[in-house]
Amino acid sequence: MAVIRLKTYQSETLDVLRDYLERARYSDAKEAFDHMMAGLDTPPSYKPLPAKGCEATPYVCLRLPTGGGKTLLSAYTVQLAAESYIEREYPVTIWFVPSDAIKTQTLETLKNPRNANRIALDNAFEGRFAVYDIADYEQIRPQDLRDRACIIVSTVQSFRVEDTTIRKVYAHNENLEPHFAKIPAHSEGLEMREEDPSKIKYSLANLLAFHKPLVIVDEAHNSKSDLSFEMFSRIRPSCVVEYTATPADNSNILYSVSAAQLKAEQMIKLPIMLSEHKTWQQAVGESVLEREKLHKIAQKDKDYIRPIILFQAESADNDVTVKVLLNELVENNNIDRRKIAIATGNQKELDDVDLFDPNCPIEYVITIQALKEGWDCPFAYILCSVANTRSKTAIEQLLGRVLRMPYAKTRTQPELNKAYAHVSSKTWMNAQNQLHERLVCMGFEAQEAKQIISIQSALGLDDQPQQAFMSVTLGDEPDLEGLDLEEKASVEIVKEDDDTFTLKVKGQASDSLVKKLEKTVKGKDKKALKLAVEIYQEQAKAAQSPAQKGVVFEIPQLALQFDDGLELAEAEVCLYEHGWDILDYPAELTKDEFSVSDDAKHYTADIEGKKVVVALADRAQQLSLDGIETTWTEIDLSLWLDKRLRQADIQQEKLVEFLRRVIRFLLSRSDLDMPKLALGKFILEKVLRDKIEAYRKQATKAGFQACLFSKNEIATVDIGAFTFAFDPMQYPANKLYSGQFKFPKHYYAQIGDMNKEEVECALAIERDREVEVWVRNLERNPLQAFWLPTSTDKFYPDFIAKLKDGRLLVVEYKGGHLDNDDTDEKEAVGKLWAKKSGNLFLMAWKQKNGKDVYQQLNAILSA
Repeated sequence: MAVIRLKTYQSETLDVLRDYLERARYSDAKEAFDHMMAGLDTPPSYKPLPAKGCEATPYVCLRLPTGGGKTLLSAYTVQLAAESYIEREYPVTIWFVPSDAIKTQTLETLKNPRNANRIALDNAFEGRFAVYDIADYEQIRPQDLRDRACIIVSTVQSFRVEDTTIRKVYAHNENLEPHFAKIPAHSEGLEMREEDPSKIKYSLANLLAFHKPLVIVDEAHNSKSDLSFEMFSRIRPSCVVEYTATPADNSNILYSVSAAQLKAEQMIKLPIMLSEHKTWQQAVGESVLEREKLHKIAQKDKDYIRPIILFQAESADNDVTVKVLLNELVENNNIDRRKIAIATGNQKELDDVDLFDPNCPIEYVITIQALKEGWDCPFAYILCSVANTRSKTAIEQLLGRVLRMPYAKTRTQPELNKAYAHVSSKTWMNAQNQLHERLVCMGFEAQEAKQIISIQSALGLDDQPQQAFMSVTLGDEPDLEGLDLEEKASVEIVKEDDDTFTLKVKGQASDSLVKKLEKTVKGKDKKALKLAVEIYQEQAKAAQSPAQKGVVFEIPQLALQFDDGLELAEAEVCLYEHGWDILDYPAELTKDEFSVSDDAKHYTADIEGKKVVVALADRAQQLSLDGIETTWTEIDLSLWLDKRLRQADIQQEKLVEFLRRVIRFLLSRSDLDMPKLALGKFILEKVLRDKIEAYRKQATKAGFQACLFSKNEIATVDIGAFTFAFDPMQYPANKLYSGQFKFPKHYYAQIGDMNKEEVECALAIERDREVEVWVRNLERNPLQAFWLPTSTDKFYPDFIAKLKDGRLLVVEYKGGHLDNDDTDEKEAVGKLWAKKSGNLFLMAWKQKNGKDVYQQLNAILSA
């Protein structure tokens, strides 16, 4: 099977979702969410699904900016939710999308054997799945629901209606009778026929309600009306997972991905180089020149790239129509008509065109706002808009299409790693502000959006450095009498033909100047000026950061010296060196660890004191589990578990034997038999996964101690072999610090999120005279952050500082947390790294031995 390599942020998103759903399975949706949010300064409260009968249904949102791969993650979610919460090998999934166009595109990718979305499902279910258009639901057979994962792709509108009689999905349909042959008439939550209330209505909605589908919602902010929630009460989902760039206020945001993470993973082009022009003709002409420049540069790249311009024209009742723009390109810019494609509601010249084909001549695409939803060609590099930007959605769609990186890989030529926008100042008033607002609506953090729009004057086609300036269009002329002579020299006001005023500030916009300027404007002008200043100051701050100035920030990593060479110190390496055998460990599970019982007709499992239902299907007709026959055998269950628990570091024959021993032990207990084990197999799988992991941790800890802390320890530091360098161009923080304090010594212009106590530690580092530069280290990002090994995982210290004497200081801040074995191990590893490298390590506490964090820091620096 083809292998899909997920990006780090994609794997992290799925890991968080899996963790949440497994916790929800053992507790409940709210308790699991509260656990996941614990540790935040102001954790959000969980908002239950506001649909009758669904209040306990897990209901969470994953936030990814445009270009983050929401459809691929949705495909992975089908198996993930089936295993971690639904506990059904072949789940039923209803996949909601916002429009018919997106439905068509989603279906195409899920049915294309070469598409990653399809491959993800193929790998998950070994080909045993089926994808249906909601219009074709009658093709679903009972055996399909039993033997295959069934995915129904539908618009929300197909279900969202107050009067159910006008939607086919709620109508009685005799063709569905085979599905209801074995469904008990008294099944909970199903709608009965109006003409005979004793009989179930044979409707798709009832069929879904019985099977309790997984619900995936694409662009979930479109599905937050009362009718949408009423829809959920009718189909009774087992859990609801939303993927969107712009969550609604009532979303339970479980995890957010930043644009910086997408850029670091080479998914999008940034920054956006913005050029404003006096007229739309200038915008068109210079965008054509920009494309020619990029085309020549693209010839140097090892991959085939043909830069494309997306032109946004105006509708027929305006000035710069498709026809006018086409004429401008052909007649005044000498563009061959064969290189231009028009994509509007009436002209669909992109249909059946392979833009990736090197023989394809298309270099220019003219649209209004009718580019096919989901249209994706990463060769689109330049957005040129000559349209009045009333349609914000159209801007977002077009902008999103020029951000995608060709082949999802950073190009060798720097110019090909940027996106470009050319606009007319007459139709795009305050273009930089507008782009910022649209980026925020596309899922970008407001703070990071301010830094990724760079104004280029005179198109930037030459290689001369440009003087930084701020520009904003105002409705009224500001009075500059309150400015001193130096400030007036840096400010320019130009009256435009449409009686607006362009205010430009060259050089540094000081806080004093900004305050004076703000007093000269009011209303919308004040808001526009404030945002323009914030963007300008963020960009100026970025330019002054040590990273932007080219400061090199490197730190040696801990390594292990084996007979055949050096290896980076990791827990897995220690385990491999020490070795382990699963058959050396007890193949037993006590009643406290696992049991299955018939409790008031609900089959439950006891796991570490928590009782959970193990069968979601209606089995009320079975009075007891005792004596029920099953076709499952010991070897069947062993092989089923082996398939789901297979481990890279355990030989398959040994894992099967271990599982066989466990099953034999369980069957020897008086409270269990094979029907109970078969019924509780999903819970048994979870318990055994935890048991195997616990055994692995025991073995890893022994190997870790031997490699790092025994008499024969082999830990070392070799700067030439293993050194981590902070990338001056990438700082993929998941969330940014937005507090009141400024940190000019921080390596990057932005700072990763910090809680209140961590801010205190950061201030202590910032203010220390010995510190030259420091960085807020990112968590769980092995490629973009410094880490040290522990016996269970990787340890990402909170702060790393370079001192003026050349030494490095690594700080892990524990605040007011209680000391524990994990903390002790981190401190031991940190001190070992410091000893081997000749640097410093501090485990900082809010208070320790009567010293606050400032005093602890001073003590280690002066020692």
